[in-house]
Amino acid sequence: MVFAFFLGAGNLIFPPMAGMLAGDNLAMSMLGFLATAVGLPLLGLLAIAKAGGGIVHLGRYLPSKVANFIALAIYLVLVPMFGIPRTCLVAYELGLVPLVESASQLTLIAYSLFYFVAALFFILRRGGLIDTVGKIITPLLVICIAVIGVSVFSNPFAEIAEAQKGFADMPFGQGFIDGYNTMDALAALMFGVLMIDALNGKGVSGKGEQFGYLVKASIIAAIGLTLFYVVLFYLGATATGVAPEAQNGGEIIVAYVAVLFGAKGQLLLSTIVSLACFTTAIGGISSFSTYVSDNSKFSYKLTAIVTAACCALVANIGLNQLLVVSIPILIGIYPVAVALIAFNLLVDWFNRPQMAARLIIGVAAIFGVLDAIKATGVNMEAFNVLPGFSQGFAWLLPTLAAVLVSVFARSSKQTVAETA
Repeated sequence: MVFAFFLGAGNLIFPPMAGMLAGDNLAMSMLGFLATAVGLPLLGLLAIAKAGGGIVHLGRYLPSKVANFIALAIYLVLVPMFGIPRTCLVAYELGLVPLVESASQLTLIAYSLFYFVAALFFILRRGGLIDTVGKIITPLLVICIAVIGVSVFSNPFAEIAEAQKGFADMPFGQGFIDGYNTMDALAALMFGVLMIDALNGKGVSGKGEQFGYLVKASIIAAIGLTLFYVVLFYLGATATGVAPEAQNGGEIIVAYVAVLFGAKGQLLLSTIVSLACFTTAIGGISSFSTYVSDNSKFSYKLTAIVTAACCALVANIGLNQLLVVSIPILIGIYPVAVALIAFNLLVDWFNRPQMAARLIIGVAAIFGVLDAIKATGVNMEAFNVLPGFSQGFAWLLPTLAAVLVSVFARSSKQTVAETA
């Protein structure tokens, strides 16, 4: 279930494009991408397991209003604003459009309505998520991916070309930033509450026992995602002969599979994309509905229906427009998510956890905003004096410094006691 929930729209469309641009810097670029697209989600699930709750619980040492604001911001970005509508758009453009003669706005409207009504069927069966997704949908998804993976490595279409754009100058760093686009570090914080609920439903209620199960599930998901990304990176790197003018990874996959498998390949691709995106939509809307129902008077059912309707509405603006708007917001919010994860994994090291939470997460938020403004295209050359700012990492060193300060900070009572 964990693997299927993570494997969604961003996991499909960004790795092939990154692989094509990375070219002969493929290995280093891939490592950077895996750090944020696999490493951070894995750490995020471990942080959730250690905290024993959802996003709000991760911010338990912050003022309650701040913790709830961060949780709501992450949920809004992941579900109604960008993440879940994107799953519908990717499923539509990669799974349906290649199979129909002429797709129009009306086609998209009809598809989005069908997509989210179908998702609601599973979402409203709240107790059956782990069985439906884990035992039925995930095996089908893995089989389809394996077929494409074997074919990509056995029949590459072109030699790997030279690296382009940011991948030529800083392959690891560019791959690291591109990994943001999967949204999986944010998704780990969102899906964590579903994992806890699923374990409780199976009678696994002890915090230590839940942590053990989540560690195992996280490792399985991390291995699966890593293999999947390796396939798509290599697919993109060897696709220059079949999709030289591609503007996004979706177009690369469609062209590659068409040459590799013909018309039958489009059916295979449609199955993979639809299953991958659909499971993420189910998990996202279900998690958001759980969060809202637990923190308000709105019921889970009503929230799920309204959220699905909002997602369908946003999906109709189109994939390219949605990607343009979402990237700066992701760059701004990711440092906060990383800071939350780091704080919860290191919380036992802090003598003053309230101070540490405010400092670490506050610093990450401030510098993350600077990176986000830069990503919108605003001239920010005056800030190039900040280490890593020109590469999009203005938040990294200050946040690390805040962690170190928090680790070595001691409470006044402890200092007096040691002196005595």
